[in-house]
Amino acid sequence: MENLKGALLCFEGTNTKPNYSALAREYKVDRRTVKKMHLGLNKEKSKRVKPSKLDKYQEIIKTKLSIPGVTKKAVYEFIKTNIDSDIGTYSNFRKYVSKNEELLIPKKIEVHPRFETDYGKQLQFDWKGPITLHTKSGEEIKFYVFSATLCASRMHNYEITEFMTREIVQICLINCFKKFGGIPDVILTDNMSSIVNYSQHEFVSEFKAFCKDIGVKPLKCKVSHCETKGKVENSNKFVNWLLPYDHEFDNLEELQNIMEKINDKINCQINETTNMPPISLFNIEKEYLNALPKQDILDHYIDNKIPAKVSNESLVYYKGSKYSVPPKYINQTLKLKEVDNKLYIYYNTTLITVHEISNQKIQYHKQDYIECLRYSMSNKTDEELDRIAEENLKLLGRLTKERKDDKNE
Repeated sequence: MENLKGALLCFEGTNTKPNYSALAREYKVDRRTVKKMHLGLNKEKSKRVKPSKLDKYQEIIKTKLSIPGVTKKAVYEFIKTNIDSDIGTYSNFRKYVSKNEELLIPKKIEVHPRFETDYGKQLQFDWKGPITLHTKSGEEIKFYVFSATLCASRMHNYEITEFMTREIVQICLINCFKKFGGIPDVILTDNMSSIVNYSQHEFVSEFKAFCKDIGVKPLKCKVSHCETKGKVENSNKFVNWLLPYDHEFDNLEELQNIMEKINDKINCQINETTNMPPISLFNIEKEYLNALPKQDILDHYIDNKIPAKVSNESLVYYKGSKYSVPPKYINQTLKLKEVDNKLYIYYNTTLITVHEISNQKIQYHKQDYIECLRYSMSNKTDEELDRIAEENLKLLGRLTKERKDDKNE
């Protein structure tokens, strides 16, 4: 076939038409094969460049595509609506733009080189949420997960909270440091609204004072550069391991226990980057962590009041139990503080009630319960409300006791 092709090229060079039949007999092939090969050699010569109706809009297309964020579809619709409704289909428009590469503005290449951190140098932290799950009884629980990662070892720590306040951030960091047995040189996060003043582009004074007392330097990522704290961002995917537990737990305390088991499992799995389990490298990194501050400094921040939102049952949740407050505080966020086995509940700085800490699941003060009844039974007298409250509180106490006994069995 190569000899036949050479013979055809000779005819082309002399600009004479070949005899297909003669060549077919000479090279023992079909006449149609000779013709097909000859026409193939002339294909480029016979190819006709057809003009496109879009040629006259080249400058408009190029100008519009140069606008950041503008797509080919947007430009097509713009021309069709405002200039020429008969420009053809979007499929042909897309092919036209792709063929004419000069119309496309080259995309800026974003480079994110990987940086590794030495032992004991940095901890990254972040929030994941809000996440909504349901208890076995169908109660909706909305919560957040505080996520922290030691950069060198990839040792992770997760803690479930109901709020994302500055006080909670500080408590979660202290709990994390105590678990790791030391403090890194630097902590890195994003522009977290609870600890960053947006107008001044720096951490709030209370958080800076906390970091100074603890002995750690706080840093924050550049705006829209979350990859700077990519190690903790990557660890947030493990929080989704909680999702299958929807309708599979009794309360937030049990959910935290589930989170801790997940946490332990993750720290024992081989990390894709280091090719080592985080727990193995942590045994090295913990030797490089700075010592924890004095216990009285830690206690000062841990003893801060914990926020809690009042449910429509006029109850706040604390350590597996619910405690009543006057119903006028429903949907308000109150502050809780435990002292000597008593729970002190505040509205701003005002103490509104005190409860004995108990394993009983629901604890109503009788007067709080009566006030709740008054909202739904406004036609009842004080004596009737007192009697109804007395009866229902006895039943409620018995019910929670039976549930506890059943669970123990």
